[in-house]
Amino acid sequence: MSIESKHRFQAISLGFLAGYVNTLGFVALFGLMTALVTGNFILIGANLVSESNSAVLIKFLAFPAFIVGIAAIRILTIWLDSKHQQSLQIQMTVLLQLVLLVAFMVTGLLASPIGNEQTTGAIICGMFGAAAMGAHSAYTRLLLPHLAPTSMMTGNVTQIVLDAMELMLGKGDTATKVRMSKSLWTIAAFATGAIVAGFSYVTLGFWALLVPIGILIWLLRQEHYCDLEVTQT
Repeated sequence: MSIESKHRFQAISLGFLAGYVNTLGFVALFGLMTALVTGNFILIGANLVSESNSAVLIKFLAFPAFIVGIAAIRILTIWLDSKHQQSLQIQMTVLLQLVLLVAFMVTGLLASPIGNEQTTGAIICGMFGAAAMGAHSAYTRLLLPHLAPTSMMTGNVTQIVLDAMELMLGKGDTATKVRMSKSLWTIAAFATGAIVAGFSYVTLGFWALLVPIGILIWLLRQEHYCDLEVTQT
């Protein structure tokens, strides 16, 4: 696989995963946005002035859980640096996300059926989901800087419009076209993941998380094979 193809595969896979997990959490857990801190703050404000504010606690707790996921990735990368194992950073950070996502699925299954009231099990489930997406955000920012952000589409849309205007005004260059293409792939994948997740959860419940879990396993295998190729050469 060429470097360009690998980067495109990463953008599509991780964008789809982010859209999928965020939508599933929203549908399953009282409107919780596992990957969007800004969205949760807005929903907290809305819930506090609504007649039913029972869904506030899970959104409040999602913030520290998201931070824990970010911190765990940073601690892991620093530790691997200290052991001179930088080549393992991507594999180990993907593995950590995988563990958190499996915990999200398992706790969701144990908490099901989830009704209109928050239970302890549902809250714990939401915390694992937020931690998993915090890890996702940190991993992509630290180790995949060549990709457009995979979980924050507002910035990507803004960049695409700016780049499109540059091209229309004759001020764009090859770099502008490449940047625009990267953002387009990520946005399309995120949107597709969000749509698929809604239908998948209605049909399969928390078993639907096997889809993003499968994506992480595939990415882990790809990184392993890439490392083998580098070692052999």
